[in-house]
Amino acid sequence: MAFELIILGGGQMGGALAEGLVRAHWCAPEALLVIEPARERREVLAERLGGASLAPELALEHLGAATGVVLCVKPDYAENTARLAGACGATRLLSVVAGLSTSRLEAVMAQPVAVVRAMPNTPVLVGRGASAIAGGAHVTSADLEWAESILSAVGSVVRVTERNLDAVTGLSGPMPAYLYLVVEALIEAGVHQGLSREVSRQLVVDSFAGSAELLARSGQSPEELRYQVTSPGGTTAAGLRVLEGRGVRAAFLEAVAAAAERSRQLGR
Repeated sequence: MAFELIILGGGQMGGALAEGLVRAHWCAPEALLVIEPARERREVLAERLGGASLAPELALEHLGAATGVVLCVKPDYAENTARLAGACGATRLLSVVAGLSTSRLEAVMAQPVAVVRAMPNTPVLVGRGASAIAGGAHVTSADLEWAESILSAVGSVVRVTERNLDAVTGLSGPMPAYLYLVVEALIEAGVHQGLSREVSRQLVVDSFAGSAELLARSGQSPEELRYQVTSPGGTTAAGLRVLEGRGVRAAFLEAVAAAAERSRQLGR
């Protein structure tokens, strides 16, 4: 049976993307196939994906002329997996593998394949991901629109040049982890000040979500919104003085730079 879309790899990103696409009704569940070698992981995904199909390996009969393929494996396995997809007849491939260039994926294919490289993040699971895409040598505007349709079903999409994708990988790719670390720390700070963990968590998570919504809706810059909260000599000013003194801003700059450099290393 040929499928409309095949996701190669059912790990965290592949699973999140599959769940997001099913939830967004991007295609009928039975038109989606996830290839995942680990039996235990397939069992987990089967419960979450409704009528979508799962298989331990890719086969020739899975692909038809219009089948699209999404590459969601670890970098060490990406080229061999892409080679197999090409051998099975893939003509259009969306790669979410960090650091791996379109030219490297094109080089392992026996025939020209339209390769679109992307970097989404895990909020695709709730339809609020942020993704960037760039096309390879054989990509047409229709291929970019196809990739954009997949990722826009689970969040926002921007188009960039491929040389900027390492920066995207350093910034928005790991950003959920960066922000979860901040949330963890703030919950712990509330507990240290005498709040119960449940109360502290609710205050932090709701403030976090509300602040993001305010930033998205207001059209104001983060600096303008921060100034509105910060009264001269007040409590917010006292807290911000500590954060700036401890180099929090510089730490984020260095974190993004380190992640972007790691992406470049993976691509070499």
